Amino acid sequence: MMDHTPESAQFFLTAPLPCPYLEGRQERKLFTHLSGRRAGALHHMLSEHGFRRSQNLIYRPACLDCDACQSVRVVCNAFAPKSRHKRNAKINRDLVGEAISPVASSEQYALFKRYLQARHDGGGMTQMSYLDYEFMVEDTPVQSLLVEYRLGADCDDGAEGQLVGAALTDVLPDGLSMVYSFFDPDMHRRGLGTHMILDHIARASGIGAGYLYLGYWVKNSPKMAYKVSYQPLEVQHGTRGWVQLDPEQARDDS
Repeated sequence: MMDHTPESAQFFLTAPLPCPYLEGRQERKLFTHLSGRRAGALHHMLSEHGFRRSQNLIYRPACLDCDACQSVRVVCNAFAPKSRHKRNAKINRDLVGEAISPVASSEQYALFKRYLQARHDGGGMTQMSYLDYEFMVEDTPVQSLLVEYRLGADCDDGAEGQLVGAALTDVLPDGLSMVYSFFDPDMHRRGLGTHMILDHIARASGIGAGYLYLGYWVKNSPKMAYKVSYQPLEVQHGTRGWVQLDPEQARDDS
């Protein structure tokens, strides 16, 4: 009988593509499939090694001569919100977040498309059809949920019940992993991306889970700089395991 260790999985390499984070570089990904009754155990074990899930695949960067992409996770039970986090919580106190089964809807898709057009215009995901979106949300071989964020009562910038954000999230034995999130691009003052991360930190702490996995952080990439504000933050360093990131060392030195 095969075990469910990383060594027992069959891995593949993608062809090199332009790096979306560092100009002039190329990226490759190492990936394997998640399927069958051992999918959850393999998913957790590979997450511990810095992998990320996309539908029924799990991957990590495997670039030549570059290891800038580093998997990061927030230590939720030790998280101490900063002043800007407290201001964000106050601004968004009228939002209601609800965890539901990962089932796609036309309402979510409309918001997803608006988000992509405003924040990632020209990116590959902007061409996704409703069927593509449905696969992204529903094609999961592991325990997943979708957290929807809606305007509550007494809101000033929309109708009660209006969908303003959503996060596809995996449930791991040691925490939560945010797979993909999107939000209303017109609600700039709310800082909805920050709100969803803070809410997930609270959710992970509330169920006694230790970590919130935030995907990859790249030191000199402005797109990734926001992740450093959630401290304590740990970085996956291969054979060294997870190591706490020093905020001073995380500053952009480009």
